[in-house]
Amino acid sequence: MRLAIGVEYDGTGFNGWQRLSQPGEPGPATIQSALEEALSKVADAAVATVCAGRTDAGVHAACQVAHFDSDAPRTPRAWVLGTMGHLPPGIAVRWCVPVEDGFSARFSAHARRYRYRIVNRPVRPALHRQYLGWERRPLDAAAMHRAAQALLGEQDFSSFRTVHCQAPHARRNLQRIAVAREGEQVVVDVQANAFLHHMVRNIVGSLLEVGAGEREEGWIGEVLAARDRTVAGPTARAAGLVFTGPLYPAHWNLPGEVSE
Repeated sequence: MRLAIGVEYDGTGFNGWQRLSQPGEPGPATIQSALEEALSKVADAAVATVCAGRTDAGVHAACQVAHFDSDAPRTPRAWVLGTMGHLPPGIAVRWCVPVEDGFSARFSAHARRYRYRIVNRPVRPALHRQYLGWERRPLDAAAMHRAAQALLGEQDFSSFRTVHCQAPHARRNLQRIAVAREGEQVVVDVQANAFLHHMVRNIVGSLLEVGAGEREEGWIGEVLAARDRTVAGPTARAAGLVFTGPLYPAHWNLPGEVSE
């Protein structure tokens, strides 16, 4: 039987989503390894997961979706409660849904969504600092929003991916990007069919240059056209980034927060 699960996690202290290539490697645990260990205890057999989108070290998720296969006679509620009993405090399984065998958390998704929050004030935040970026320079959120629209559509995002990105090509379809101020915070919401390694954080880092008045609004389009990472802004810190979740066609019958 194939099952889909919604997973929430605080990425602080974890080495990203992806399981380490060599078990027993030194360093922090990964979300995937902790989740698979817990699921395997409930199944009383080894369980392997596939997720909608891998997140980097320090990045959080409001509703990551993963699927796994198991013949263990467990109800969805038993999977949720049993797995929760074996997970560290920073990871939670929110729901479990049986799905057809053809479902793939990765390939069945037609969009992924991220949100980046920036505290914009002279002093760094103390409360909730593990979930926030910080910029001391005053930001013009409206200018950032206008500049970001140059990124919409199917484009080559080579200027916004890390040199360590292993994707075979840099073309992605950016479906939506919005920047808005909420009090002393500036919020960047991004939706695309898929993302490159560090793509959102590099976009945010570049938009910060526009918002602070260091660059003109048209510069973002110039950076995109250059297809050169060295001309873009710095990479925004991981803490402010949350994977809000993927989106799937309604026929998969997943919860409404990940269905369209």
